[in-house]
Amino acid sequence: MRLHPVAAALASSVLLASPVRAQPAAPAPAAVTDPAGYVNPFVGTAPGGTDFGHGGGAGNTFPGASAALGGVQWSPDTVTRQHGGYAYKDNRIRGFSLTHISGAGCDDYGNVPFMPLTGRPDPDPAARHATFSHANEQAAPGSYAVTFDNGIRTQIAATQRSGIARFGYPSDDSRPAGLTVDAGRAFNKADGEVTIGTRTLSGHTDGGGFCGKSNRYRLYFHVVFDQPFAHTEHLDGKTSGAYVSFAPGTRTVTARVGVSFVDIAGARRNAAVEQGGRSYDAVRRAARDRWNEWLGRIAVRGGTETQRRIFYTALYHALLHPSAFSDTDGRYRGMDGALHRTRPGHVQYANFSGWDVYRCQVQLLALLAPREASDVAQSILEQGTQAGYFDRWTLANGGTGVMVGDPLPAAAASIHAFGGTDFDAEALLRAAVAGRADDRERPGHGLYDTLGYVPAGTKGAWGSASTTLEYAVADAALARLAGRLGDRATEAALTRASGNWRHLFNPASGYLQPRAADGSWPAFTPAQRGEYVEGNAAQYTWMVPHDLPALFTAMGGDAAVTSRLNTFFTELNAGAEKPYAYLGNEPSFGVPWAYDHAGRPDLAQDTVRRALTTLFADRPDGLVGNDDLGAMSSWAVWAALGMYPEVPGSAQLALAGPLFPSATVHRGNGVTLSVLAPAASASNSRVRSLSLDGRPVGAPFLPGGFLARGGVLRYELTSP
Repeated sequence: MRLHPVAAALASSVLLASPVRAQPAAPAPAAVTDPAGYVNPFVGTAPGGTDFGHGGGAGNTFPGASAALGGVQWSPDTVTRQHGGYAYKDNRIRGFSLTHISGAGCDDYGNVPFMPLTGRPDPDPAARHATFSHANEQAAPGSYAVTFDNGIRTQIAATQRSGIARFGYPSDDSRPAGLTVDAGRAFNKADGEVTIGTRTLSGHTDGGGFCGKSNRYRLYFHVVFDQPFAHTEHLDGKTSGAYVSFAPGTRTVTARVGVSFVDIAGARRNAAVEQGGRSYDAVRRAARDRWNEWLGRIAVRGGTETQRRIFYTALYHALLHPSAFSDTDGRYRGMDGALHRTRPGHVQYANFSGWDVYRCQVQLLALLAPREASDVAQSILEQGTQAGYFDRWTLANGGTGVMVGDPLPAAAASIHAFGGTDFDAEALLRAAVAGRADDRERPGHGLYDTLGYVPAGTKGAWGSASTTLEYAVADAALARLAGRLGDRATEAALTRASGNWRHLFNPASGYLQPRAADGSWPAFTPAQRGEYVEGNAAQYTWMVPHDLPALFTAMGGDAAVTSRLNTFFTELNAGAEKPYAYLGNEPSFGVPWAYDHAGRPDLAQDTVRRALTTLFADRPDGLVGNDDLGAMSSWAVWAALGMYPEVPGSAQLALAGPLFPSATVHRGNGVTLSVLAPAASASNSRVRSLSLDGRPVGAPFLPGGFLARGGVLRYELTSP
């Protein structure tokens, strides 16, 4: 990708925001030593913005217990439905289910809810809930606890494929302590079977139906209690549920749960291997320690308490997905329904919100954990191989077809660029190239290849303009992968295809707009949503991250582009009906950094800081849009570091100003990156000068080599 010329930027003090002397640096602040203590899992559980019709205005997160990249998300579900399972405004919990997805715009999972109670279950299933106060609720990375108003206390901790719960029953209630477990209940339609032993429950549940689609999965579970049952029966007379109670006077019950998408034996083994008979408190402490290892891969110094909480909460949410899907012995159920096994020491992952996470979430994962990210890329390849094509949004071992474009191969290409190279990249490239001619993977591909765009009204292609642009971005990402692998012919062909965005540029309007098959331009307005996906023309016109200099030339040059960007950022989260930014949704994510290519990094710095400080908060309503399996939270992490992976398939970083005086990134492979900005503060966001390992940096970009070898990036910041 051609970078904007540097000399003009320096001559006009574009990178150097102003000649004003920077504020003197304060004494070096202490490093964060317990990052888990700064995480607020309730962020995103209440609407933080307007519901624009794309999954609600909430983050749709869950507050319960999960490991990083965990396959168990044991979390409370409120009576009020909200994607993610938990609505902060509701004080009624109807159960604690074992599986959740964080931040999605549709329902799925919520499998096998547990509900502690005294006495018999209410005969009306709709009445089986308990009230609580947030004052009696605690959540932390890896654990969750709540005391109901009736005195029953539930404490939960999670490992990667198992969980442990401690249920406490009030001493002033003479009714027997018990609980229900329901394999026939989930966020969508579910059915299952529970087998009741003397102190065990085991079975399976069949679920699916994400966004109303036909995906299905089967989840197995095995529960071991620390004491025998005094009474058992099937819930409501159905074998899909169980009610059990314990001996009179029982005040505390501990339950260990393992899950598996393979079989009950796998669920049993997963719990045994990962918990090893440890107590609840020991599992909880280990979960927090492991989270501190993950979160500590970015060690920040300075900033305010609120800034640190927002940052580490975002990093926490960014690391919840994808989810471990293979058992501890490597077995997993594939997209073809068959049993497969990973390479020894590796993990198969699932739950890929492709359209969302390919933009900046997988890059963050690869930055911090190249080994795990390599397994994610291999998992994408395995899914594509088993299904025969790459789906856009996969859940468990099923495709949903949700959203548009061809995002998962692009995600794997980005992982490779960021150093996650321990996967069969050559095989992935071959499969991705073949998938370009598969209607299931790329609806409208024939017209895209012959005309250079997907025409308006193409059957099966949702949002022809958006689909064209997404295909072009995916082609650009794959071209870069081909280049790194030495496949020059494929690189050249895909680079040509990545320029197909040009066929949608209308010189008369200055927008990328839908086009008819005969080459004509249908009636058009910048705010129109027709032929766009969850956005409009004003928002999608910037979505050429791999070729912004060429786009800006077509728009009339840097001055014209800067004026348009200034107007575009009149609002930061305007929704899809207005011609302004919509940073609560993914297509606008990269646009603040577009100023860098127009020779105005100072305005990129201002816009990124404005978005970071106004769209994210340390409250339940602290997200203005769906977190989409960590996509939006990843944006916040990158923004706080003052950099962004703007080009899928490349490790080039566009730059703005960092939020913290110091951030040290430990890549998990021995490489360390330091981002130093001693004068960083609420008022100091402009970059006056920048150096890398003591050498001046003259443009607001860093090549990918910086990430590979490490180094010290030092900013001198000043006020606007």
